[in-house]
Amino acid sequence: PAQTLTPHPSPTTAEAKNGVTPETSAMDLSKAELHFMKKIPSGAEASNVLVGELDFLHQPLVAFVRLTPAVLLSGMTEVPIPTRFLFVLLGPGGKAHQYHEIGRSMATTMTDEVFHDVAYKAKDRADLVAGIDEFLDQVTVLPPGEWDPSIRIEPPKNVPSQEKRKMPGALDESSSHSKPEKHSGPELERTGRLFGGLVLDVKRKAPWFWSDFRDGLSLQCLASFLFLYCACMSPVITFGGLLGEATHGHISAMESLLGASMTGVVYSLFAGQPLTILGSTGPVLVFEKILYKFCKEYTLSYLSLRTCIGLWTAFFCVVLVATDASCLVCYITRFTEEAFASLICIIFIYEALEKLSHLRETFPVHMHSKLDLLTIYYCKCEPPAHPSNETLRFWRSNGITVSGITWGNLTVTECRSLHGEFHGPACGHNGPYAPNVLFWCCILFFSTFVLSSLLKKFKTSRYFPTRVRSTVSDFAVFLTIVIMVLIDLGIGIPSPKLHVPHMFKPTRDDRGWLINPIGPNPWWTVLAALIPALLCTILIFMDQQITAVIVNRKEHRLKKGCGYHLDLFMVAVMLGVCSVMGLPWFVAATVLSITHVNSLKVESDCSAPGEQPKFLGIREQRVTGLMIFVLMGCSVFFTSVLKFIPMPVLYGVFLYMGVSSLRGIQFFDRLKLFWMPAKHQPDFIYLRHVPLRKVHLFTLIQLLCLVLLWAIKASRAAIIFPMMVLALVFVRKVMDFCFSKRELSFLDDLMPESKKKKLDDAKNEAKEEELKLGKTSRVDTPKPSSDRADPSEINISDEMSKTTVW
Repeated sequence: PAQTLTPHPSPTTAEAKNGVTPETSAMDLSKAELHFMKKIPSGAEASNVLVGELDFLHQPLVAFVRLTPAVLLSGMTEVPIPTRFLFVLLGPGGKAHQYHEIGRSMATTMTDEVFHDVAYKAKDRADLVAGIDEFLDQVTVLPPGEWDPSIRIEPPKNVPSQEKRKMPGALDESSSHSKPEKHSGPELERTGRLFGGLVLDVKRKAPWFWSDFRDGLSLQCLASFLFLYCACMSPVITFGGLLGEATHGHISAMESLLGASMTGVVYSLFAGQPLTILGSTGPVLVFEKILYKFCKEYTLSYLSLRTCIGLWTAFFCVVLVATDASCLVCYITRFTEEAFASLICIIFIYEALEKLSHLRETFPVHMHSKLDLLTIYYCKCEPPAHPSNETLRFWRSNGITVSGITWGNLTVTECRSLHGEFHGPACGHNGPYAPNVLFWCCILFFSTFVLSSLLKKFKTSRYFPTRVRSTVSDFAVFLTIVIMVLIDLGIGIPSPKLHVPHMFKPTRDDRGWLINPIGPNPWWTVLAALIPALLCTILIFMDQQITAVIVNRKEHRLKKGCGYHLDLFMVAVMLGVCSVMGLPWFVAATVLSITHVNSLKVESDCSAPGEQPKFLGIREQRVTGLMIFVLMGCSVFFTSVLKFIPMPVLYGVFLYMGVSSLRGIQFFDRLKLFWMPAKHQPDFIYLRHVPLRKVHLFTLIQLLCLVLLWAIKASRAAIIFPMMVLALVFVRKVMDFCFSKRELSFLDDLMPESKKKKLDDAKNEAKEEELKLGKTSRVDTPKPSSDRADPSEINISDEMSKTTVW
């Protein structure tokens, strides 16, 4: 029966990989045919189109045949594929070309997604004719004098979905936005029970747990974790170094490395969204500095008070999980998440360039030097002419006599350790000029960025087979790092290298791995820690959940669901553990998470010659995150290898990550429209339905928010940065009064409304439907509306009928 008709069963995985089905296993295919078979999706069926002339016929004879089941007709197709459909056209002689064109048209019709379904389910001739009529309504006609039939039209990179053609009543794009989709899914609905959301997250993710490890057994995952391991190591160690300076070594690089490894491993194993990568944040560093300064002024134990604050913060986060507070994430729309993501990406780019510029202080350059005087330039160590009291105390305590030292023979390190001074025409402020080093660092930095970008795009080049191009593209950043390290070793210029702690022990000898929450502090500090803990809770919640929203975007096509409550719960648990152990706190890192997702994009393999590969989704698994942080914990034992990685190469990787993460952010696409004439503007969906002045207004508001966030983050008030991010949600809510709901549905996500407003809207819609049904049919002249786009901005293709003539 037509209702139960299904496509031919798919071959087994092993057979499909080899391009061989049970029917073809006995047949001997040539190499070309076997290669063509690999391009055909598994389970495909053939539709044969046969046309011909017969002298005894007086009028054409047409038949459309559907076979049940599909049959392998030998000699009919180029490769042995079972035939499901036959189209036969026979007619009187003299019209061969006409029959050939009809056959080509029928073959084209069979490639259409909608008519394909009609052909499988049609019950009679009328169904087929209706399917052909619908297909012709959607066809674009090219007149013969306007194009060259001998050339091939390149297939588009993105093809619009045909789903709305299958829905009755969906005539145009605007109708699909009359009732916009919900911004959030079922995972953000409030349960009304304690830990109800957490329990649902566990139930949602548990069936996928083992597949998360099986799906990670891929070459793409290996490339992803090698790249991100190098990308995560440097910020963790740098953050530890800055923390060590701010806290006088109470928490430093070793603690940062251990904390990142522990938190990352546990999070990757049990979190709801393992694609998120944890890292350190700027506001946390600012908070640590303020807390240490406070403890020093009031002679309190820094580590003990920090442990109390961390435990209270972990408790508050668990309370947020218990009360399903993560449901508030539905108020974080694209407006907020793009402003936050853009800021973090820009900070990544800025800090990469800033770190490169700071190398000038360590490796000063001899400006305006004369080549003819190179033989007489010198820089030597001498005792200070007017030693400070600190220097005199140092000499006295170490038994150093100035006259007993041969100052001219000391190395740079020895001269600095003995508090000597550098004198000579080849000396800078902090020591001798370092020839070539700064310029070599610049070459390494920009070469890393350019080479990473080129190798990543190698997948779409014309050279080498597909598998080679895909492998090079996946390993782009790792290959770049290896190439740059080898070049640096070959050149031999002493560029600054990555320094990793080589011993597994606390940085200071007066602390252990377990911290007493009270310690020498008075008992009331336990209660006083509540106030800063509330601020930390907002910081952790906002950083974690905004990054989670970005990772869980609908355009990433994630199939295994997400778990906002479970993610926050795991962060809270590890925050408590790190507090007790005196380790830094780690939360979702936006740029690292976006880069992780981008490195795991999956595209279609079975593409016909000339067809663009289609984006299928993200390779969702736990292996990459787990391996990144396991390897990070073992880095103490890899110092002999890691010491060869130049720091400018890692700065170049940061620049690449920041720039690549900006791609796909709609805010930057809208920003470019300010300087773009209307005729050169891309065909964005929001430009079709929203007036250009409203698009610019929306972009300016977002830009202003971004500038304010940057100003706050760069100032001393950086600790209130999470509060300002939270304020973006209220800014977005106020924008409901400046833009119509229809405009916001194109520019942004619609925010949830109160239950009362939903009921009122439902009543209004019901009244409108009654009025429409009661009215007689008539044609009204449309009145101009402020919501309509300007006539000069309307795309011509929208105003024409479904059949467009070029």
